[in-house]
Amino acid sequence: MLDIAKLGARYGPDTGQVDPERARAYAVATNDTNPVYSTGGLIPPLFAVVPTWDTTMAAVHNVVPAEAMGMLVHLSQDMRFFRPLTAGQQLQTEAEIRGIRSRRSGASLLVVVTSTDEEGRLVLRQYATMFIRGLGRGESGGDEPPTHSLANASRGVALAEATAHFDHDQTFRYADASGDTNRIHVDEVFAKEMGLPGIIVHGMCTMAFCGSAVLSEMAGGDPGLLRRLAVRFSRPVLPDSDLVTVIFAAGESSDRRCFAFEARSRGEVVIKDGWAEIGPPRE
Repeated sequence: MLDIAKLGARYGPDTGQVDPERARAYAVATNDTNPVYSTGGLIPPLFAVVPTWDTTMAAVHNVVPAEAMGMLVHLSQDMRFFRPLTAGQQLQTEAEIRGIRSRRSGASLLVVVTSTDEEGRLVLRQYATMFIRGLGRGESGGDEPPTHSLANASRGVALAEATAHFDHDQTFRYADASGDTNRIHVDEVFAKEMGLPGIIVHGMCTMAFCGSAVLSEMAGGDPGLLRRLAVRFSRPVLPDSDLVTVIFAAGESSDRRCFAFEARSRGEVVIKDGWAEIGPPRE
C-alpha cells in the first residue's frame, strides 16, 4: 500500500535545462515533423517532461515500493503552460505528493510538478496521476486530479481527425529521447510478466502524438499557442499500430479556444477525456 504519511511531501527544487538538441531528438522520437522544431528555436511543448523527469520520479520512487514499480501505469496527465519553453532555458522544478487513493484494484498517486524559470516566473505545472495495479487496501487522502472532459451529449460533428502510426521501434526511440526506460516499454518478456500483452507505448509518447494533431489542426502548427493539454489514458497502445485522434469543439473563454479529443488504436479508445486549450500569441 502507499504510505499516506507521504501526502504533502515535496521533492526538489532541482534544475533542468531545455536543451535544443534533446528537444529535436524528442520531436524525432515522437514522429513530429513540424518544421518549426528543426532549428531548435521552438521546443515541442511535451518535451517539458524531459527536464522535469528526475524530480517527478524522485517523488514517485519515494512513495511507490520498488517491488511495485513494474505494476505502475500512467493514468492521466494534465499540463498547463504559462510561459513558452525556450532553448537553453533553466527550469527550477519541485514535485509534491498531492493525492493518494486506495481502490479495490490498486492505488493511485497524484503528483503535482511545478517549474519556474531563472527569474522565478511560473512556466509549467503538471498534474501526473499514476495507478499501481494490485497495491490497494490502504488509506486515501488529499486532492483528486483535475477534471477535463466533454459530455457525450455535447459532442457534435468532429472538427478534425488525424491518423499517425507508431513504428515497431517507437518505444525504444522514445525511451532514449525521454529517459523513461521503464521495462514495460522495452522488455517484451518483462511486460508480459506484468500482465500486459507485450511492450506498450509510453503514455507520454501517445500524448505527444495527440498534441501534434491538435497543434497541426487547431493552431496552425504553432507550439507557442498551447496553454493546456490533458488526457486520461484508458488502454495500452502497442507498437506498429495506428493512432486516430478525433477533435471536437468545446467552447471558448475570453483568452482561449477549448477543444476535446479522444484517440483510438486497433478499434479501441486509448485516450479519453482529452482536453486542449489554445490561446493567442504571446508577446
